Amino acid sequence: MKFHPSLVKSTFTSPMGPMTLAATDTGLAGVWFEGQRHHPDLTDCPVNDRHPALVLIKQQLSDYFAGRRNHFDVALDINGGTLFQQSVWRALLKIPPGQTTSYGNIGRQIGNPAAVRAVGAAVGRNPVSIIVPCHRVLGADGSLTGYAGGLDRKTALLKLERSLERSVPATSRTA
Repeated sequence: MKFHPSLVKSTFTSPMGPMTLAATDTGLAGVWFEGQRHHPDLTDCPVNDRHPALVLIKQQLSDYFAGRRNHFDVALDINGGTLFQQSVWRALLKIPPGQTTSYGNIGRQIGNPAAVRAVGAAVGRNPVSIIVPCHRVLGADGSLTGYAGGLDRKTALLKLERSLERSVPATSRTA
């Protein structure tokens, strides 16, 4: 993953543990749980708690975890990934809250049905957890498979979203 030199970071305390958030001048570039696999070393990245994308995503994540939001509306910067990774991450954005798909379906959606393992690798390296919903991807048989943030968090996120779909009025779903 290559990040733009304008990258700044902040932290967020979620009910599922501490998170690191990162943004560039273009938009939100990272959301990682502490200890998550593929979490980049951001030691030298400056802290900016006032960056507009970071302020916005903190509020939206608070609303999400409180059961008041099931969609995110923040500019993204996923340009640090390869073109293949970016195509997978864009496909993830099309999975509605409360629903799931398989790695094979993502491969078919991006026009590369034989690339199931490569899709899995790209899903696992998604830098914008939750917002780019990699937790909504399951094995071909519907089984819970890897999640860089841990299967316990993947399970909790899916449960939260299923309850949100039942409780958030349709008029608020696009918020």
